[in-house]
Amino acid sequence: MTRLAASHLTCLRGARLVFEDLGFDLAGGGALLLTGPNGSGKSSLMRVLAGLLEPFDGSVDLDGTAAYIGHHDPVKPTLTVRESLDFWAALYGADASDVDAALDQLALTDLAPIQGRLLSSGQRRRLTLGRLLVQGAEIWLMDEPTVGLDTAAVKRVESLVAAHRAAGGIVVLSTHIEFALPGAQTLDLGDFAPGRAVDRAGEAA
Repeated sequence: MTRLAASHLTCLRGARLVFEDLGFDLAGGGALLLTGPNGSGKSSLMRVLAGLLEPFDGSVDLDGTAAYIGHHDPVKPTLTVRESLDFWAALYGADASDVDAALDQLALTDLAPIQGRLLSSGQRRRLTLGRLLVQGAEIWLMDEPTVGLDTAAVKRVESLVAAHRAAGGIVVLSTHIEFALPGAQTLDLGDFAPGRAVDRAGEAA
């Protein structure tokens, strides 16, 4: 069964302790919304969960395949929208029908022959989100997925996330705007700032 859990996670970036003693546990269909001020470690936590950054302490238990999208959109300027999705599909073992579905679900069909260099920021973001669909991973790690998106596009992403969870997938998401994520756990990274572990122990006592 798909599962993502963290126990006593501590993250060190350079000489700076970002967060400490962080934990959560998600089963299939679950979601985790990351909140907290800038610099509290939301992106660092995403990178730890994705295996791109080693934790200073603690552990991550991941049962299933994971896909991560960060703040930046890795769109090749000379590839068309279709060619980019075809490339990702070949990389992850998807087929043409998966590419067609991603184009449709993210309203990219009319943009399929357009090169990446000609896309707006919102269109590039939707193309990056298309990679999640063709990758077919069970766990989505989405760092600010709504950056550059208009209201209609945000609604599309909300629907895709809901469908992914309904199929047993897991979503970890950070955003600075309102995003429909019913039943999600919320993790405020500010609560795990250095020294807060002692504060929490005192509050519990």
